[in-house]
Order: sequence, then C-alpha cells, then structure tokens
Amino acid sequence: MLGLKLETDPHWVNIVEKNIEEILTDHAYCEQKAASNAISIVIGWPQHTDLVDNLLSIAKEELTHFEMVHEKIKSRGYKLGFERKDEYVTELYKFMRKGHKRPIVLIDRLLFAAMVEARSCERFKILSENIKDEDLRAFYRELMISEANHYTTFLGFARKYGNAFENVDTRWKQWLDYEAKVIKSYGKQETIHG
Repeated sequence: MLGLKLETDPHWVNIVEKNIEEILTDHAYCEQKAASNAISIVIGWPQHTDLVDNLLSIAKEELTHFEMVHEKIKSRGYKLGFERKDEYVTELYKFMRKGHKRPIVLIDRLLFAAMVEARSCERFKILSENIKDEDLRAFYRELMISEANHYTTFLGFARKYGNAFENVDTRWKQWLDYEAKVIKSYGKQETIHG
C-alpha cells in the first residue's frame, strides 16, 4: 500500500528495545514536527478550504499523539528529553523543489509530508509486530493506522491540487526512488527514522 522501495529490517526493533526512553522522546518530537508541518501548509495555502480543514484535523491529531507519547514516557518513569535533529527528514527536505510556482511547491510539500508519514507508518508496523513490550505493540498498532490515513490524505491532496500542473504520480515515483536511496543510511539507531 505504501509503495516504499526499501523495507526496514525488523532487527531494527532490537536496537529500539535497548533504549525505549530514546525512541519515545524521538517519537514525541516527530509528532510535534508533523503538527507544525501541517500548520505550515495551512498558512501557505489558506485558499484551499478542504485542505485547511483536513490539515487542521491532522495537526490536532498529531498534537494528541505527542501527548499520548508523553504519557507513555511519564508512565515509565522517564522524562521527555530535548528535541533531536531528524537527519532522515533533513535529507528528504533537500529533495523538495523550492523557488518554483506555488502549485509546484505545494505538490512537493504534500509529497514530502506523505513520504514522512509513509515511512513512520512502516516503522510503527514493524514495532507493532516485533517489539516484545505488549503495551507498546498495541500503542504502535493504533498509531500505524493513523499514520496510514495521514499518508493517504497528503497524497490525495497532492493529486487533487497538482495534477493540473504535472503528473503527480510521476513525481511521487521520483520521491519513492529518492527516499529509497536516503533510507539505506538509516535503521541503525533507536529513533523513529534513524
């Protein structure tokens, strides 16, 4: 369904299990950044009312997820650490076209968001199927479904507002190819995208 070209090695979970506090802190900030990204798109393209409505809902949901992860952190006796830089997302950001006409920029902003959501969904699936902690298995299964919905929302809006300007599916394939090259360097750290 996600179309990712390179799947995460399930052994990544073994790395995660060695430092649950780190993965939870990283995850919390991923949710915060996802909310900020949705708001940023709303601010940039307020004329698309349906896009605004849907992305405001996603932003609220992402903040709820941040709160849920924070509750997991506290319930385990941990504290939310400082924000971590997400190198994977930084690498994806470089592929976005900037300085183009606004519809082209919107397409790439939406495809960028779809890509991050797709990879997060895939990582949550791996966690929900392989982590030994039963509480986290159920938690990541629930969040995996939400991420899949966000992925399809972003991709759908890219097609809706972009196909008049270019073939969005062709551009999405370019994103998938680029992401496959990027992700080869990751999967070795106890972070959502690391």
